[in-house]
Amino acid sequence: MAERMAFLNTPRAERERRDARERLGDWREVYRPGALLPVVGGQAARCMDCGLPFCHAACPLGNLVPEWNRLAADGDWRAAAARLLATNNFPEFTGRLCPAPCESACVLAIDGAAVTIKNVELAIADRAWEEGWDGPLPPERRGAVRRVAVIGSGPAGLAAAQQLTRAGYATTVYERADRPGGLLRYGIPSFRLEKHRLDRRIDQLRSEGTEFRTGVWAGRDVTGEWLRSEYDAVVVAVGATAHREPAVPGCRMPGVHPAMEYLTWANRVDEGDLASSPLSAEGRWVVIVGGGDTAADCLGTALRQGAAAVTQFDINPRPPRRRAPGQPWPVHPKVYRETTSHEESGAVAGGPEPAAGGRVFEAVTVGFEPGPDGRLAAVRFASCAAGGREPLAGTERVLSAQLALLALGFSGPEPDQPLFAQLGLAVGPEGALERDDGFGTAADGVFVAGDAGRGQSLIVWAIAEGRSAAAAVDRYLRGGTELPAPVRASARALTP
Repeated sequence: MAERMAFLNTPRAERERRDARERLGDWREVYRPGALLPVVGGQAARCMDCGLPFCHAACPLGNLVPEWNRLAADGDWRAAAARLLATNNFPEFTGRLCPAPCESACVLAIDGAAVTIKNVELAIADRAWEEGWDGPLPPERRGAVRRVAVIGSGPAGLAAAQQLTRAGYATTVYERADRPGGLLRYGIPSFRLEKHRLDRRIDQLRSEGTEFRTGVWAGRDVTGEWLRSEYDAVVVAVGATAHREPAVPGCRMPGVHPAMEYLTWANRVDEGDLASSPLSAEGRWVVIVGGGDTAADCLGTALRQGAAAVTQFDINPRPPRRRAPGQPWPVHPKVYRETTSHEESGAVAGGPEPAAGGRVFEAVTVGFEPGPDGRLAAVRFASCAAGGREPLAGTERVLSAQLALLALGFSGPEPDQPLFAQLGLAVGPEGALERDDGFGTAADGVFVAGDAGRGQSLIVWAIAEGRSAAAAVDRYLRGGTELPAPVRASARALTP
């Protein structure tokens, strides 16, 4: 049995990463293989098993964190996997990609270092695959089978599809891209999620009975009217792909590109579709406009492509390293975080100009300037006041650049998709599809899940919404449901 008071004398330890310079030579995941299991049991033992597990409440999936922490600490990995998989369809994804609001809500985080919940989750998830504990769960179909269409194969669509298939529905996923996976496939670089892990999960869904129809654009190749006539219910999970761009001169000139366009090409190279990206950063001075995870993914990608220098503009002030007074526990605080991409940037710091390379906080983009050939040659930027977006007089500077990547987030699904009108779906004032608190829409039998209805959010929210939307479909078709519904459509994260 693990020590029950380990939180008093066992320090927090993170999963070991490969050397930053070594990582830049390949596209494999950044963590050192085999470096997790030897320490994870002791880290899981740090869990206090507190009476009010705020980590559980902070997770949209309602992950049973204290339970699988204790089981892992005691070496009962199979039982730990069962508890983890009871609430999370894809823990191998969240264990790699989620920013872990559960750790911010850990009771130990009130005045110390939280339990490494994310590392423990990942260790359990990977062990479950290795041991065959996370196998296919095909349903026992009896009688007439009702049919459900899921539009989109990102994390929300995949979660909804798996829950519905396992509940006995004939589920078909429509994906306009050539491969299923959505953001997981073409938005997340392989150094954060190797694609064989996604392929493995897709194969599992197929073996359970989920059908995938790729290269089919719902609304164009198949109409909304046809979908409603062929299926008993439709789940729209098309994500939030309408990117934001700065309202400044030159933002659409050659050389200025949305971050997701850039990342998609890089991922297609990794898939073997082409030898090199038409938007490669190789030898170029690159500017990334934005301060979130997508910007960090662009940074890591540009470094691996051999950029001459990469500068990231973040309009926000540099966050403090510890919680600010206005961001009390258990909210997920805005503190200074250095991603693996920033760690890699520090390993190759320097550039052709004094201002080139690294992160620039409180920086607002003023405009993009063309060269003689009409392509991007420089980016004008200025300082801005903390919390503001207006450039401060006398602070404007010019930075040479041949590639600028816009990583300013997403407002919702692309608004001009014909599917929405065909299904009678309305777009709300903030760009997301309108729905009720039970994920239903004004169109009978049509449901909306994930970022399409919530707006840009986290992978853990997308999975939770997919599970909840599946329960809503089950309730609609059968009059009741035993499927879990961890969130309502109106639920929001606890924020400062």
